[in-house]
Amino acid sequence: MNRTLIKVLLIEDNPGDVRLIREMFKEQNVYTTAITHVGYMREAEKVLALEAFDVVLLDLGLPDAQGLEAVRRTRAAAPHVPLVVLTGSLDDSLAAQALHEGAQEHMIKGPLHQHSLIRTIGSAIERKQMDSRLRLEEDELFAEKERAHVTLNSIGDAVISTDNAGNVTFLNPVAEVMTGWPLQDAIGRSMPQVFRVLDGATREVTPNPMEKAVAQDRTVHLPSNSILIQRGGLEIPIEDIVAPIHDRQGKVTGAVIVFRDVSAARTMTKQMAHSFQHDFLTDLPNRMLLNDRASQAMAPRSTKKVGILFLDLDGFKHINDSLGHPVGDKLLQSVGKRLVNCVRPSDTVSRQGGDEFVVLLSEMEQSEDAAITAERLLRSVAVAHSIGPHDLHVTASIGVSVFPDDGMDVDTLIKNADTAMYQAKENGPQTYRFFTPAMNVRAVERQSIEGSLRRALERQEFSLHYQPQINLKTREITGAEALIRWTHPIRGPVSPAEFVSVAEDSGLILPIGRWVLREACTQARLWLDVGLPLRKMAINSSAMEFRDEHFAERIFAVLREVGLHPSVLEVELTESILMRHAASSQSILAGLRAKGVQVAVDDFGTGYSSLSYLSKFSIDTLKIDQSFIRQITATPDDTAIVSAIIGMGRSMDLTVVAEGVETQEELVFLQAHQCDEAQGYFYGRPMIASEFAKLLASGIQETAPRRIPFASASPA
Repeated sequence: MNRTLIKVLLIEDNPGDVRLIREMFKEQNVYTTAITHVGYMREAEKVLALEAFDVVLLDLGLPDAQGLEAVRRTRAAAPHVPLVVLTGSLDDSLAAQALHEGAQEHMIKGPLHQHSLIRTIGSAIERKQMDSRLRLEEDELFAEKERAHVTLNSIGDAVISTDNAGNVTFLNPVAEVMTGWPLQDAIGRSMPQVFRVLDGATREVTPNPMEKAVAQDRTVHLPSNSILIQRGGLEIPIEDIVAPIHDRQGKVTGAVIVFRDVSAARTMTKQMAHSFQHDFLTDLPNRMLLNDRASQAMAPRSTKKVGILFLDLDGFKHINDSLGHPVGDKLLQSVGKRLVNCVRPSDTVSRQGGDEFVVLLSEMEQSEDAAITAERLLRSVAVAHSIGPHDLHVTASIGVSVFPDDGMDVDTLIKNADTAMYQAKENGPQTYRFFTPAMNVRAVERQSIEGSLRRALERQEFSLHYQPQINLKTREITGAEALIRWTHPIRGPVSPAEFVSVAEDSGLILPIGRWVLREACTQARLWLDVGLPLRKMAINSSAMEFRDEHFAERIFAVLREVGLHPSVLEVELTESILMRHAASSQSILAGLRAKGVQVAVDDFGTGYSSLSYLSKFSIDTLKIDQSFIRQITATPDDTAIVSAIIGMGRSMDLTVVAEGVETQEELVFLQAHQCDEAQGYFYGRPMIASEFAKLLASGIQETAPRRIPFASASPA
């Protein structure tokens, strides 16, 4: 089948962006493209004067033309050529002004998704073609309209056009179905009769968007919560774009609206909002929601005591190992229901992860109330749980802390309750203990680790291991995640789970993080120098590092020092880190990405997730936490969250990476749902640099190991 030849003028001064866009055009199979590239506006003006193009891609940050000046000069040189502007951040104001100046579309620079780029190019060309058709002379109008109608009748979105007086002139079949108005009934009627829209929040009728588009001669949108009232009364959530139609002389002759049904997307958003505040397995409040409720209970105006009960199941690992994770998960669900039934509606039962639960007792009269509740919880949990053919017996240990006696903030109270819980375990199963200052055994251990950490850097006890990230379509290695390892001269290997939190609490994470950054970048430079195909080196950054005022400055300094291009580096940050200071986070991320550094949100779904904020962050990659990947095989009937996260990430043009992939079943599920990349034991454990170099040279083999018994997940 012949493909359409598209002549593209790319006005871009960044060689990396030019190379990326050229590669995307080569890989797509929709158009045959002929790309002409210039790096300055003065060069573009000369080329446009001599040659005709189908579309222009314009960077708004050229050396000799910035922002709207670049748009105006391009439109002056080629007023009838579709223009797509490329911006360096989510600047809605600049994008809107560019569209007002005549641009057809805009896109965010960075590692653009191929399908998004091609869709945008096609959309700009189609919109320009539609505008051109509607501006033909009278003798050509009928034939052109027929061809336009054939095109509009075949697309999946609803389309309505009006004349200059606001009367309907056309509906495509999708618009007929969504509005309930057949074309023959709608023709000649006023737009508000056929297209009646309410504001979802106020339930008031939304002003006719066509009038605004015609009056202001610019593209407009309905409010984001708009609801279409169908002719029969059915309500349909929609999103849209409204644009004026011009004749050949540029005079506005009407307007066209393109809209779609977003019922499924809004339902998914509500489900995601719930899931971000609740544990995926038990549907109990997660840590974020618990902290919020606890903070309210401990408000300064409160005169009541507040209890925190930290509960851990005794011997749960044995059940998981002997009967499997599916049975263990059902047991956790049963325990969660028992705990909820033991407390008041005003209290909160939260699952912290694994077999740990935290119970918030609000408005207690006296500390003894917490003891009564703890005894009730222990008795309830100890009653046999019927899980399929099994009657499972499990006990719990509980640590108790009380506000304000044992702490004035949520974190301190939970930490002290956790300390008391370990003391309870030492006194035997099915017991509880109140926190006392004397419970410092774990604090002493942490102090020992901190002391050893202070000497670990100078003694060169740290090393980096590297785990491959794999493209699920091509099976190519897309990058490596650098993971720190510590070998203590006496203790031997120390798990990151044991020392990373100590490093963060003590501030040692800053020098350790700087070492990881330099070591990882140096290794990446070495691999590239010998010709190994490394595309990306990912490093994890802690909250303390990210909050440091010199965070970005240090990254760029190291990149310059080792001679590594910024596009090779990816900085991974957890969602909770970003959400704590959303405004400043966006500024830092935008600065990193503006110079080419990639940004990933790590362990997505386990922290302070917020769709409304996430969409505003300058990020490239979304990494699904491995706990969600476990449910693909552990609870195959409950995979909605994983598929929803993948769908959300793709809708936001983000690369979606699944962490902790260990089985063929998990891989097949992720491929079926179009997840972009994966990492985990299925493709390789974290390995030393020499082993990873061999993997880069040979590539991923056709066969891969299945889940390793008792290896619950890829290490962090």
